[in-house]
This record gives sequence, C-alpha cells and structure tokens, in this order.
Amino acid sequence: MAEPVKQSDTQTPDYKLVPHRQFYLISGVHSPEQVDQIQNWEIRDSDIFIITYPKSGTIWMQQILSLIEARGNVMATKDQLTSERIPWIELIGSEKEFISAPSPRLRVSHLQYKFVPLGLKQKKGKVIYVARNPKDVLVSYYHFHKFAEMLETPKDFNDFFGKFMEGKVYGNCWFEHVKTWYSHKDDMNFLYITYEDMIKDLRSVVEQISLFLGKHLTEQELANVVEHSTFHNMKHNPQANYQMVSDTLLNHQKGTFMRKGTVGDWKNHFTVSQNEKFDRVYQEKMKDLPLTFVWDINDIISS
Repeated sequence: MAEPVKQSDTQTPDYKLVPHRQFYLISGVHSPEQVDQIQNWEIRDSDIFIITYPKSGTIWMQQILSLIEARGNVMATKDQLTSERIPWIELIGSEKEFISAPSPRLRVSHLQYKFVPLGLKQKKGKVIYVARNPKDVLVSYYHFHKFAEMLETPKDFNDFFGKFMEGKVYGNCWFEHVKTWYSHKDDMNFLYITYEDMIKDLRSVVEQISLFLGKHLTEQELANVVEHSTFHNMKHNPQANYQMVSDTLLNHQKGTFMRKGTVGDWKNHFTVSQNEKFDRVYQEKMKDLPLTFVWDINDIISS
C-alpha cells in the first residue's frame, strides 16, 4: 500500500476514496492527473514492475525482488525500507523520481491495467504479477482496513464483505484486476506468480523469478534470498515489514501489516451464506480464465 504525501504537524490528513476513470484513488496519496501521466512514462528494457491487488503478497515480492537484485546480500538492503527500495508508481510526485532514477528501476503498483505505461505493451521492461486466492485477500484487506489510517474503518466484516464484492475499495474489483492484467499477459514480458505458490515452495518461485529476470544466482545466493524472504524473517525485519511507516498512514497500535501469512484464514471469517455467494460470483467472473487457486493450507501440505 502506498505511502501518503507528507503533512505538516498542524495538518490532519484527509484521506478518502476518489473515483477516477472507474477506479478508486486515495486523496492525499494519489493525484488523478499524475496517475494519468503514467502511461506516457518512458520505459527502459531493464525496468521491473511488481503488480498486485492489495494484500496479495506485495511486500513479500518486494523483498524477494530487492534481494535477487542484491544477489542475496541482505546487508545491501538494511539501510532502506522496502517502500524506498521499490517505490510505488502511483504516489504523488513519483514521476520525477522515476525519470531520474538509475537502472534497474524496480517499482510496484496496485493500479489496473488501463493505467499501464504504454512501453510495457511494446514488451519493454518486465512485469511480475502476484495473485492470491481472493477469499484470503478479502479477509486480510478487512483487517488492514481496521488500522490503515488512509482507509475507511469497516463497521463489521459483513459490511466490508459487501464493499469488497462490489469493488468499492481501493483496488476496486479483485476479479477485474486479475482478469485484465492476465488477459493482456502476451502483450508484455509477463510473469504470473501466486501467493500460494510462494507458501508452498519459496525456493522454486525465487528460481522462477531469477530465470525470468535473467539473473544467474549461485546456490548460496539463492539460499540467502530464500532465507531472508521467509514470512518469519520478514515479520521481524523493520526494513521489510512496514513497521517504520508513518503513524499518519498505519496505526501500529491496532494491527500489523504482516499478520498471519497463511492460506485458508477465510474459513475463520466467512459465513456459509457469504461463502456460497462468493463462490457463485467467482464462478461467473472467472469462468473464462484458466486460473486456479489453493483455498486451504492442507491442500498445500498434502500435495
């Protein structure tokens, strides 16, 4: 999740969802005019973009990518926060920094495909898309809303369930986000990864990403990337877990950015009727895509 623009001590940030081209932006964090300019950014072949729907393993992939670039040397990342190593392209003022940054430029975004830099469609740069089963996304996003100062605090889980299903949250409709990016995968240098694959076999995913990026890591470098990208190590790493993000954005007294890092937590929240409704919508929205998701941690353990 992007960081807000800095406010003076006497100002109280006024964050709210603002619709723009049928996509919600956050006032004080995003500028509709600047977001529209992203498509005109000049893309280099060495540019790498992480694209996710919120709460789909974003900072996990940021950590993995930054460590691959550092060839597993965690000390090379110790003086920078994850959000500084791999900044958000939709933040207010991000264009100037992007233009002047040296290669390789590593960036991250929750934006829909329609805002993509046109150069990516010409197969310049690379895109890593991370998807997560949407039931767990919904639950994780619900908990995140309870301590994220720039997002509306939900009345209860059922209230948030309804808003998520209607796409009335930052990131909009999960189904549309995944569908539009995936359906254009052949137009870009595109790698599709799932959160559940990362849970099941992190080393295999790191190898896959390294191959996609043309990075040839030694066995020790690969092992170091994996070690410092585990959920346990990241949760205790202030540079990686967003604990040092400003209190104007995240109220750390109410929750943590990295909560459980598992598969199937939705079963502790969904009612039978909510699950039946979700399954109906999922089958209708996703019927034309050849994508499957793991919904239970036992399916990973037993496979």
